Amino acid sequence: MTSFKSIPPETIEKNAFEMIGKDWMLVTAEAGGKANTMTASWGGLGILWNKNVAYVFIRPQRHTKSFVDQADTFTLTFFGEEHRKTLSYLGSVSGKDEDKIAKSGLTIKHLDGTPYFEEANLVLRCKKLFAQPLTPESFIETELIDKIYPTRDFHTMYVAEIMEVFSKE
Repeated sequence: MTSFKSIPPETIEKNAFEMIGKDWMLVTAEAGGKANTMTASWGGLGILWNKNVAYVFIRPQRHTKSFVDQADTFTLTFFGEEHRKTLSYLGSVSGKDEDKIAKSGLTIKHLDGTPYFEEANLVLRCKKLFAQPLTPESFIETELIDKIYPTRDFHTMYVAEIMEVFSKE
């Protein structure tokens, strides 16, 4: 990570609403010696259980979910606007069907066995703490079920401790 500098999670300067909801991120994990990634725009950063955490949501049909389920760690990587088309591609093609990482042109690297992308501006290496599928009975605003989950493919929520943060900015 020669071009990255290690920073405390508390010093991330960019707004999490912008980073995740507007700019998007890649969720990347490795299992069986193979990495997979997906574009995500649902999640957040905060404090839980006296730890700095990230939380992300993955639908059951996403190929990356099995990688996150099998791994102890994963990364969240954030990019500049120049990578928007790549992030769109990585969010619309399944790693089951093709080697989308190779086709993306991004360079995969590893940090303590956890994959990340060299072209990212910000890398969060995360250790899973909690995983829970969303369930219909947990919804208070029940209209969301039909609106967001018409086929009942409820996301799994993952809460992970942010172990390390690396920034190019």
